[in-house]
Amino acid sequence: MFVLKKIQRVILYLFLSSIVYVFITKFIEPPITITQITNSFGLGLKRDYITWKDMSYNIKLAVIASEDQSFTDHMGFDWDAIEKSLHPKKKSKKSKIPIGGGASTITQQVAKNVFLWQGSGIGRYIRKLPEIYFTFLIEWIWGKKRILEVYLNVIETGPGCFGIEAAAQYYFHKHAKNLTREQAAMIVAGFPNPKKFTARPLTRRVAWRYPQILREMNNLASDEDIIALLKN
Repeated sequence: MFVLKKIQRVILYLFLSSIVYVFITKFIEPPITITQITNSFGLGLKRDYITWKDMSYNIKLAVIASEDQSFTDHMGFDWDAIEKSLHPKKKSKKSKIPIGGGASTITQQVAKNVFLWQGSGIGRYIRKLPEIYFTFLIEWIWGKKRILEVYLNVIETGPGCFGIEAAAQYYFHKHAKNLTREQAAMIVAGFPNPKKFTARPLTRRVAWRYPQILREMNNLASDEDIIALLKN
């Protein structure tokens, strides 16, 4: 009985502390993430958190176009994308590059990148339940604008680079607010594996993918919900 009560207290403590931390990070950037810590031992750590106003419209639109086109419509989970991911398209016979993407929304990626850990295997399955919890929590407490801002600050963007400002400096020697549409699309095209897929030098995967992202950016440019979010 004593052990059960102790476990209940621990669970309650973790629950309350998670809510407090999520509320704090609504206003303050996460100090560091598990992924950043693990990368810092091998590739170093290049990051520079910036505000929403210091991020170009192009990079905001590029990540939505590439990673989560239903971002403004869902509450953390894109059920249509999840269903499609259960029946992925096969690779092209002329290319070893897979067609189609995963089902993780931007919100899910933020939940994983900020509060949890990366990786596959058994750790991936252990992570699923808390990922669902934090996904709902940040949708409720942060809202879309803050979720996208944090995403662009903590996402891995290159070898040892985290955040869009570090990527802009690393690849193009400029601030993120000055990224062109093409440069933004190139950076985002490497997100599946930014250590391997780079904008400079331009790898095959990025060269193949970034024109597609540009086309999707053009398609979404007139979406009223996206325009309202990005110009806020």
